[in-house]
Amino acid sequence: MSKRVLSGIQPSGKVHLGNYYGAMLQHLELQKENEGFYFIANYHALTTIRDKNLLARNTHDVALDYLALGLDPEKTVLFRQSDVPEVTELAWILSTITPMGLLQRCVSYKEKLERGLPADHGLFAYPVLQAADILIYKSDLVPVGRDQKQHIEVTQDIAAKFNNTFGEIFVIPQERILESTAVVPGIDGQKMSKSYDNTIEIFADEKTIKQRVMSIVTDSTPLESPKDPATCNVMALLRLVAGPEETAEWERRYRQGGTGYGHAKKRLIELLIETFGPYRRKRTELEKDPRYVESVLRKGAERARAVAAETMKHVRAAVGISYDPAELETA
Repeated sequence: MSKRVLSGIQPSGKVHLGNYYGAMLQHLELQKENEGFYFIANYHALTTIRDKNLLARNTHDVALDYLALGLDPEKTVLFRQSDVPEVTELAWILSTITPMGLLQRCVSYKEKLERGLPADHGLFAYPVLQAADILIYKSDLVPVGRDQKQHIEVTQDIAAKFNNTFGEIFVIPQERILESTAVVPGIDGQKMSKSYDNTIEIFADEKTIKQRVMSIVTDSTPLESPKDPATCNVMALLRLVAGPEETAEWERRYRQGGTGYGHAKKRLIELLIETFGPYRRKRTELEKDPRYVESVLRKGAERARAVAAETMKHVRAAVGISYDPAELETA
């Protein structure tokens, strides 16, 4: 049975292997048998991006990326968060019944403060806006990484509090934990992340991909010596793009000895170019037609807003913002 899947994508910059294998690939797989509502979270991005041109460019780029990778705009609703203003109205209404303690316990808020982000209201209230994003579209499933599971639990708590206070309005969403095929390490061995400047961008040109792959950190084990495929950053990335048989062969060669890290890096370069080459060409074509991309976002917003408006009709009535005067006369 088809379910409504909701996910927000931060317009944070160039998409890399960690983004793709950690979330985007699963989003694209989920659209095959479900109704996808995927929004570009530009309201959320305001907590970190204060350059209007950068935010606009990044937002457009997210749409380009997903369309190039195979998102079907006829099946999946792709839209900008800001094109559905009802979501901010709902966020305010939800904030009036959200306990402060619930937000103070959010791990992500503490982590962002530790990273040096300013302690503003937007950052603190981020989970309430996120709850509004999820609840306004009556989402059944929300695909998230394990580190985001708490956000869904907060949304569930807020929805339950609203339903208990005002009546059964919201569907209680369920998380869909995204299990990537492997931890995606960056070229330095840490988790691949733009903040560490250790990424390999999937839409980069071939020269850049070669440079980044050849920069992957490895140990100093001599070429002729056996190597442990389980601890090698190159092998971790190779597993993502190589088939099972080829992966098994590389692991055998590692353990046997006589294979250098350079050999694996060269094969990784070939596979990355081969795997993402068609998507890069598709993206290049889409870049030539920005009006098409904009039309996809506008049509997606129309479909999303129709659902949001229906939800808000019930929410406003439930809290008493809108009402039938005849009901007051008979009260």
